[in-house]
Amino acid sequence: MSTEIEQDVISGEAWARFCDQLKIAGEQILRPETPVTALDRAEGFRYLTRLLRIGLEMHLEFADPAFPGFFSPSHETAKIGADNPDNLYLMARIDGRYDYIVEGDRGSVAYLSFGAQKGGYESDGKMEQTGFLDAADMSIGEDDRFSIVLSQQTQKGNWVRLEPESNALIVRQTFNDRGAETPARVSIRRADPHAVPEALSAAKLQQALSHTANFVDGTARLFADWAQSYHRHTNALPAADQALCQSVGGDPNIVYYHSHWQLAEDEALIIRLPRIPDCRFWNLQINNYWLESLDYRYHRIHLNQHSAQIADDGSVTIVLSHRDPGHSNWLQTAGHTNGTMCLRWVGATERVDPETEVVRYAEWLQQARSA
Repeated sequence: MSTEIEQDVISGEAWARFCDQLKIAGEQILRPETPVTALDRAEGFRYLTRLLRIGLEMHLEFADPAFPGFFSPSHETAKIGADNPDNLYLMARIDGRYDYIVEGDRGSVAYLSFGAQKGGYESDGKMEQTGFLDAADMSIGEDDRFSIVLSQQTQKGNWVRLEPESNALIVRQTFNDRGAETPARVSIRRADPHAVPEALSAAKLQQALSHTANFVDGTARLFADWAQSYHRHTNALPAADQALCQSVGGDPNIVYYHSHWQLAEDEALIIRLPRIPDCRFWNLQINNYWLESLDYRYHRIHLNQHSAQIADDGSVTIVLSHRDPGHSNWLQTAGHTNGTMCLRWVGATERVDPETEVVRYAEWLQQARSA
């Protein structure tokens, strides 16, 4: 005799419930404080479809922690929480009760880190770190190969600490110049022998659909709350609450700055970094309202230590405007009148706060040309 769960799947009730849950997520795009333009709303609803794709990868296709594999939780066409355009993100679903082996080639990417996490945007809205390993602290062979143990018990050599509740491993690879650097190649497996994966069951499908719908709504809600909070310092760029950033999966080596920007057609936002601190990496990016990086495949929407031009006095002046001012550090709005933005200092020895100013585009351009 079929179980109640099996009957829900057979009848289509499980699917109908999933669709109803997804519909609720649309309320985050229609919140009263969100921008009411065709572009912002279109991107908002596209954002939900992107979260859906990520959620299905996370909770259905790569959900079994007994047989983990890496997938990308943010990339060119699926983005979460001010995704870094200079990053290659990988995620694997794990279970803290198991031990795992991660193996790979280091490559030449500028920054590489491995972080075990617990929680999730679909449950408590947090992704807290349980263990972390910086590639700069790893033992790597002469052949560029490495191996990492993930476990609750302390291990010699390369080790990432797990807790019983650990459920994900996040790998961050950060490029100075994506076209010139070689990313690390990594794989993950259980440390102990295990059986062949079981076939998909009605219970697994129903659980995956429920988790996915909750992930879409929870993620959209979390970062809509963030965007709303940024309105109090529009066109400024203060340091974010670092504890909050870490609670949702931030890298412990990074100091984050987040804010909201808004510009009329005749305005420009000037962002000045008085100096670049001694650091391993930095970048500044422009996002849409939903904290998705603007489409860096086709628009120049971010700068880093490789691409930015530094002045003789060590400062960096960045210009965000709707039209090209002919400035070497111009960032494009890509048709947007507002959005969010993010600055990162990675491994910095000090925190250098940016200075911002909204100017009339024509007046600033005239002054810049006469300088």
